[in-house]
Amino acid sequence: MDPYWYKLTDTSKINSPSLLLYPERIEENIRTMISMSGGFSNLRPHIKTHKMAEVIQMQQRHGIQKFKCATIAEAELLGQCKAEDVLLAMQPVGANIERFFKLQNTYSATHFSTLIDNHTTLDQIAKAASEKNTSAALYLDINNGMNRTGCIPDEKAVKLYRIMEEHSNIQAMGLHVYDGHIRDMDLAERTRHCEEAFNQVVRLKDAIKKNGIIVPNLVAGGSPSFPIHSKRSNVEASPGTTLLWDARYSELFSDMSFLHAAVLFIRIISKPSENIVCFDLGHKSVAPEMNFPRVHILGLENSEQIGQSEEHLVVKTDKASELNVGDGFYAIPIHICPTVAKYEEVFTIENKQATGVWKVAARNQKITI
Repeated sequence: MDPYWYKLTDTSKINSPSLLLYPERIEENIRTMISMSGGFSNLRPHIKTHKMAEVIQMQQRHGIQKFKCATIAEAELLGQCKAEDVLLAMQPVGANIERFFKLQNTYSATHFSTLIDNHTTLDQIAKAASEKNTSAALYLDINNGMNRTGCIPDEKAVKLYRIMEEHSNIQAMGLHVYDGHIRDMDLAERTRHCEEAFNQVVRLKDAIKKNGIIVPNLVAGGSPSFPIHSKRSNVEASPGTTLLWDARYSELFSDMSFLHAAVLFIRIISKPSENIVCFDLGHKSVAPEMNFPRVHILGLENSEQIGQSEEHLVVKTDKASELNVGDGFYAIPIHICPTVAKYEEVFTIENKQATGVWKVAARNQKITI
């Protein structure tokens, strides 16, 4: 494999900072996802990482038609792509309840579902569905240790699911669980913790079945737990970062052979003092919520990122004397998902040439709905 696969033969017309995407590598990541799952039928990839129609369509060409998303805008983008089955995995509240029903009316070829974790939201969605003389497809969101969203898988959850099942305007779709708290670097440890957490969901499913109710679907996990959930039968796994991959996940999860498919192109804009260079990569252009480093700068592996502001990234390196203002570099984001959302469009790169531009269509909270 070419160690300089990311380099362009000509960067004179590439503004910096820019986000570069490599479609052939995305294609390979899709094939890897399908191979790990034994096919596409148990895959429900998340689109929050890329938010692009072209990446959705690439997956569709491989047979994937079930997707997960986090915003109404992402759900609408999937509707525009005529995806068959879309799960909005963010409990709608307030005005988003009305927007969810508008999605159903506008993109009738797509089956939309969402999730709830409490009686109040269930009642509000059921009331809206009744008033509109329609139905809403709902999953029960389960908290099996993440402590971010979801209800505890106890007897109250059994009762809540039973109410969903009995309501004439609600279609009870099954259980949804995200276990993003499980991030062990060692696959054996990650598997053990994932099984312990998932067993809570299995016990809940069995308890619901004792009430005479069949739970038709289970949607589980994200990218870190994908190797474990992908081996389950009758469970839809929901990786997202796997499509583009990033520096953090490649370092943490060496057991997964996904390729980096998104790279930042940046330039040195100043050399303010000895051993210091400044790049045009500020908070506005890369995910800033992580501690340093924010990116892995290819070719400056032994450098130290020491400061960042809105437009600047300050780096200490003993190679500074060899570098010039205007020099271009390539950097792999530590966290790709919020980095993509900072760009309106990305350059596609094939055979070391910029071949086109893809719009990050769902980067904002609204497209039309």
